[in-house]
Amino acid sequence: MYEFIINAWLAAGVAILVSLAMGPFMIPFLTRLKVGQSIREEGPQRHYAKAGTPTMGGIIIITAIMVASFLFAGSSKEVLSAVLVMLAFGGIGFWDDYIKVVLKRSLGLRAREKIILQLIISMIFGFLLVYYLGRGTEIIFPFFGTVVDLGYLYFPFVVVVLLSTANGVNLTDGLDGLAAGVTFFVAIALGLVCIMSSHGNLLIFSGALAGACLGFLVFNRHPARVFMGDTGSMAIGGAIAAIAAISRSEIALVIIGGVYVIETLSVIIQVISFQATRKRVFLMAPLHHHFELKGWSETKVVTRFCLLSLLFVILGLMGFKNIG
Repeated sequence: MYEFIINAWLAAGVAILVSLAMGPFMIPFLTRLKVGQSIREEGPQRHYAKAGTPTMGGIIIITAIMVASFLFAGSSKEVLSAVLVMLAFGGIGFWDDYIKVVLKRSLGLRAREKIILQLIISMIFGFLLVYYLGRGTEIIFPFFGTVVDLGYLYFPFVVVVLLSTANGVNLTDGLDGLAAGVTFFVAIALGLVCIMSSHGNLLIFSGALAGACLGFLVFNRHPARVFMGDTGSMAIGGAIAAIAAISRSEIALVIIGGVYVIETLSVIIQVISFQATRKRVFLMAPLHHHFELKGWSETKVVTRFCLLSLLFVILGLMGFKNIG
């Protein structure tokens, strides 16, 4: 495992360098293509200044992860499977971004179209997990170390994991540096999970993901020069879900990715409350916008959410103390 740990550090370093190298020419390229971000009218007014900032910067993250992963773990079936899931979900996000910013259809892909595509990819990945990677159909409950074999129920289970994670990351991507910052901590945690569960090559992929997010933050921190767009958020959501599924840490991901969970729950609660009572629980959902409208600065929200992510990560890792 020592060799894998060294290679994971190297993969993280390469991913950072690739991200830093791509930014200076990718950002002007996206600007020339006029793929600028549109801003929600009901959002915080200070966000209007962001209109026109180039999006689809997730291409930088995806490229950095692929280069680093294939350099240090290119022959691994686990890494290849994770990369394919990342590319597939990133492709959905790219199509969504393209419709919104190039074809000028503000809503992008219809929700039904997006869900159907995600379902297809997730079901294919489920079969790859069980029959290609030999992962089996067991899931592990953290803290207790209890192993439960879901049998054929594992297939709908892993579909829920992929869909909820990808869309949770997508909802979190609403402020400069928020999704990339939170994902940096989540990727490190999943890397440690890979060490505990002896998935060395997947550790390298996790390191590449962490490095790509860190490198991207140089251009995405406030005030952002580029946004990752759905291209990036869907891709890293798929990557995170793939790591969790292969390493059998799907349940632990609920804790480790706690920020994604609360962001998603805030939207669900807001919709249910408004549909049932015509009243809103939050000033705006997802939750990060609620705190903005309460007067928090954008950097304060991002900092607090990243610290919260770190706490979730520590709690989630503690759950593996009884898992061999």
